[in-house]
Amino acid sequence: MVFFLGVLSFSFIAPSYKLAKLKYNGGGDWYANRTALSNLISFCNKNLGTNFEKDEVIVEAGSSDIFNYPFVYLTGHGNIVFSDQEAANLRKYLLGGGFLHIDDNYGLDKFIRPQMKLVFPELDFQELPANHILYNQKFKFPSGLPKIHEHDGKRPQGMALIYQGRVVCFYTFESDLGNGWEDSGTYAGDSEESRQKALKMGSNLIQYALTQ
Repeated sequence: MVFFLGVLSFSFIAPSYKLAKLKYNGGGDWYANRTALSNLISFCNKNLGTNFEKDEVIVEAGSSDIFNYPFVYLTGHGNIVFSDQEAANLRKYLLGGGFLHIDDNYGLDKFIRPQMKLVFPELDFQELPANHILYNQKFKFPSGLPKIHEHDGKRPQGMALIYQGRVVCFYTFESDLGNGWEDSGTYAGDSEESRQKALKMGSNLIQYALTQ
């Protein structure tokens, strides 16, 4: 992979990295959370010392361009379909050092699970304990994944696909981190406190993706 750092320093100078949002087929709203990644980028550049380009990039699972991005974000509410070629390409990306964050925007769960089985038929999502390294990067989350946006009262779950000891895909369920990354005031019921928790948790994911 072209983006591996090999060091734990956060004084990145060159090249400038970009974060990507995954565009997928099936009819689901892959474009949801329109301001989320740009705000997460700004937060990481300020708090982690990264030098991400300020705007996100749109990438498809089957594209060779996906290998240019250390972190790919997937969200939405509805249906998602990977072709065999897309599943194979996504697997190659993840095994080569890439990182996929799947953020359930409410309603994605029943669609994404079978699609990720196409990518990793040998792996199952497993919930990470609160003492996992993902929750203990620059920002500490002693109780694990924070609850950001309420839908139906269920507890938040941070689940992972782990390949040879490395989290290659992190799935945030019943948390809605992306809602918390959006512009302040986008969701009237969400507080600035919850928004800051979401951005801090997101930056932990970025830090993990760049250093593992």
